[in-house]
Amino acid sequence: VEIAQEAADALAKDGVKARVVSMPCWELFAAQPASYRDQVLPPAVRARVVIEAGVRQGWERWVGEGGYVTLERFGASAPYQALAEHFGFTPRAVAERVKAHV
Repeated sequence: VEIAQEAADALAKDGVKARVVSMPCWELFAAQPASYRDQVLPPAVRARVVIEAGVRQGWERWVGEGGYVTLERFGASAPYQALAEHFGFTPRAVAERVKAHV
């Protein structure tokens, strides 16, 4: 969530409105009334980007054809800061992906 919030702050400085939604459990979110889910993820908002330090699989239900910052491979080993930079899990890289998607 920290990376997403920092990316949203950077986007705001560039005049891009962004909202951060944390969804730690798809099942609990899906169990909520549709009115609540629509409040959190308004249907009219189609520019959605997922940040997941794991696979993309499953996020399509909530994001549709949105943008994805995900990790689709396994096996890298290095300090976490180096891996975050390499795989694009930094506020700057996420902000750039969002701009490309919007």
